[in-house]
Amino acid sequence: MLLLKDIMTTNVVTAGKDLPIYDAAVLMVDHHVTGIPIVDGENTLIGILSEYDILRLLKETTPDEPKTVEDFMTRNVVSFDESASVISAWEFFLETPTKRRVPVVRNGKLVGVVSRGDIVRQIVKLKRP
Repeated sequence: MLLLKDIMTTNVVTAGKDLPIYDAAVLMVDHHVTGIPIVDGENTLIGILSEYDILRLLKETTPDEPKTVEDFMTRNVVSFDESASVISAWEFFLETPTKRRVPVVRNGKLVGVVSRGDIVRQIVKLKRP
């Protein structure tokens, strides 16, 4: 059985909750990612910040208002353990089409991210002669 730890991305861009929200947006753009796991100083997953969350910036802030990632991040984050099967993530993505990526943890600590693209690449790898 193929596990998430076998296909996940391990070089993950992360941020802390105190990062200014504009800096987080720049980080996402510069790294070409659509979401960033938010971790504490011990790499424990505490939230996620998505492009959708960033879109709220224009509606909910003024330019001189200092806001941080904590003001916008999603706190109730769906995550998978690294030993979960790829099938469990595949089912999640089918049932939740608005989600593009899910953090992967080991004992609550972030170890990677699995995306819809990771699963598509695995499908191609398995089917390609």
